[in-house]
Amino acid sequence: MREAAFVKRNADKWADIENNPTTDPDELTARYVALTDDLSYARTFYPNANVTRYLNGMAAQMHRGLMQNKREERGRFVSFWTRELPTLFYHSHRLLAVSAIFFGVACLIGWVSAINDPTFVRLIMGDEYVNMTLENIKKGNPLDVYGKSDQVSMFFGITLNNIGVAFRAFVAGVIASVGTLSLLFYNGIMLGAFQAFFYERGLLLDSILKIWIHGTLEISAIVIAGCAGLTMGNSILFPGTFTRMESFRRGAKQGLKIVIGLVPIFIMAGFLESFVTRLTLPPVISLLIIGLSAAFIIWYFILYPIRLNKSQ
Repeated sequence: MREAAFVKRNADKWADIENNPTTDPDELTARYVALTDDLSYARTFYPNANVTRYLNGMAAQMHRGLMQNKREERGRFVSFWTRELPTLFYHSHRLLAVSAIFFGVACLIGWVSAINDPTFVRLIMGDEYVNMTLENIKKGNPLDVYGKSDQVSMFFGITLNNIGVAFRAFVAGVIASVGTLSLLFYNGIMLGAFQAFFYERGLLLDSILKIWIHGTLEISAIVIAGCAGLTMGNSILFPGTFTRMESFRRGAKQGLKIVIGLVPIFIMAGFLESFVTRLTLPPVISLLIIGLSAAFIIWYFILYPIRLNKSQ
């Protein structure tokens, strides 16, 4: 291959490497391997050419970056939560908004359907759950379901189930985002119908003060998991300048990081549901827990990523 053709074929790739630096260790390694392959080719066929000196300089600079990254691996855990994950969310805010809006619309549909069709709640929640709740309402404790199970067993069961839901919402994104949207729709319908059920019986405020102690974190995490699934799904639908397989690989990696970042949220939500929701708390305490949970979600997943990336 002539030198000019070699340069023309790879110029865009080199410019992207040079103009869009990354601190992601996997991406940095992939770029370094690609660059050294090009350098090896240039040294073989154009040993004294400018392109060889150019590639040699870029490869040396990237090698220093790799060595520096190795020294920083011990702080990778902290860096993941304080920089890498928030930066990823910053670039995912559009899909997070799509996930939240879609889930909200589904909640509204579930609410309206339950209000206009008395059988709808039974269709969604099941006869057994509805009958049990009606019986609890007669006894004066409509949300007694949260106080019947062993706390530790309930904690592990709920936490593992919620993490499973998040991973399913992510993995379902492989079906061109349709699977993720379907799961968001179902969960939104269920939440809307559930709240309408209590509203019709004059217990909406009671249910909010009880359920949203853990539900603020739990529902927020499900919506964010939807964002992870859409990230992977959109990487298939809209590969941009990458090959579809390379775009999918990147999207899957980003989505998986988002889901992993949700695990502590689900653990805390499981703890609240198992140990706190069952308690009869003063309304001000319930509102405080709900408010702090909402504030954390808004700060860590929206405000902090914006501030972090504006400062860079």
